[in-house]
Amino acid sequence: SEQNNTGFEIERKFTSEKDWKKVGFIQGSGNSNEKKDFSFMDRNLSSGKYNYRLKQIDYNGNFKYYSLQNEVEIGIPIKFELSQNYPNPFNPNTKIYYSLPIDSKVTLIVYDILGREIMILINKEVKLSGYYFVDFSGLNLSSGIYFYRLETENFESVKKMILLK
Repeated sequence: SEQNNTGFEIERKFTSEKDWKKVGFIQGSGNSNEKKDFSFMDRNLSSGKYNYRLKQIDYNGNFKYYSLQNEVEIGIPIKFELSQNYPNPFNPNTKIYYSLPIDSKVTLIVYDILGREIMILINKEVKLSGYYFVDFSGLNLSSGIYFYRLETENFESVKKMILLK
């Protein structure tokens, strides 16, 4: 049941750190005697151990913390992967996610529909194994279809994205 519940802030921190960071918010149901299920997915985290807590907030501003009893451990990826950008279509910003199972020299380039290089997002940078994302802005580009290519010594993949202004 809920009484006067605005919602829940989800907070996270690395186990070894002291400061909590707000990573999400789930709207509450106000006043309710019915059973409610709430869920939150925290995606694309770097490898490591994390702690989570909820900050339940009332309409009047009062709040109470609830900590998870266990820490969450995120391991390293088991394969190379270039994910679909999100959101797609986008205007003007999107995120490009990728994962590396081993330390790798990474290149990430955006091309236009004719195959011309538009922007180098990562230029042969050595990255440790893990999960990553890059923010991409199409602010100075025209609407259309673009491609992005991730290349390492052991992997290459291309995905399509759409900029709608």
